[in-house]
Amino acid sequence: MTNIAILGAAGRMGQALVRCILETDDLWLTGALENEQCPLLDKDAGIMAGAAATGVNLTANFSQAVQDAEVLIDFSFPSATRAHAEMAAQLGKPMVIGTTGLNKDESEVVRQTAARVPVVWAPNMSLGVNLLFALTGKLAGILKDYDIEIVEMHHRHKKDAPSGTALHLAENAAIARGVNMEDTMVHGRHNTCEERPSGQIGMHALRGGDVIGDHTVIFAGAGERLELGHRASRRECFAVGALHAARWVKAHAPGLYNMQDVLGLTPST
Repeated sequence: MTNIAILGAAGRMGQALVRCILETDDLWLTGALENEQCPLLDKDAGIMAGAAATGVNLTANFSQAVQDAEVLIDFSFPSATRAHAEMAAQLGKPMVIGTTGLNKDESEVVRQTAARVPVVWAPNMSLGVNLLFALTGKLAGILKDYDIEIVEMHHRHKKDAPSGTALHLAENAAIARGVNMEDTMVHGRHNTCEERPSGQIGMHALRGGDVIGDHTVIFAGAGERLELGHRASRRECFAVGALHAARWVKAHAPGLYNMQDVLGLTPST
């Protein structure tokens, strides 16, 4: 049995995690953290998530939320994740981080935390998306002369754009081609009066409705086009992956890992 604390428990992903934990036999919810402004504080985390009562109430007290946890799963927001990582390092608590949109300083704190405790940090936890990461890198290396365009769409409430998943897809493609992502990526196209440069990676972020997460990588060549895509219809696919990562990270040494490591997709060297 692995004891889990969810940080950001009242969010969409937090609620999906609560529901999935209640359906497992080897995981136990011991803590549910939210910010002080959350109107659901002191409510049972299971009932809040539309499931059975857990006996664990939402709290804004970090120490209380994590005291019995063996692994912390963080789907909060960037500044909160930074603070959570600092405290996890002090307490020696392994982490699984799915928060996206971290800036350079916040990301550096996560890396520093990983020097003291094992951390799985991934922009997307689903098995399908992580296979998409691997396939994108593979094809980008093979189809070197093909133009790459990445299109992602999420619900209207998502704050960061492009998504962390889309950026990671671009990064995988750039690495496979031996170029720097920041030097080759362009975000949308507006008022351009020139042809598309070769080697460019196009990035396009769409927002609207209640779309959970759609990602498409287009490889466009002369006379043909190849598209890789992933469509998420339920957040539970990300929650299942995060819980798989929680089981995995508990047994590993301090270090910064991703879902490719968890799923055994990292190329051997």
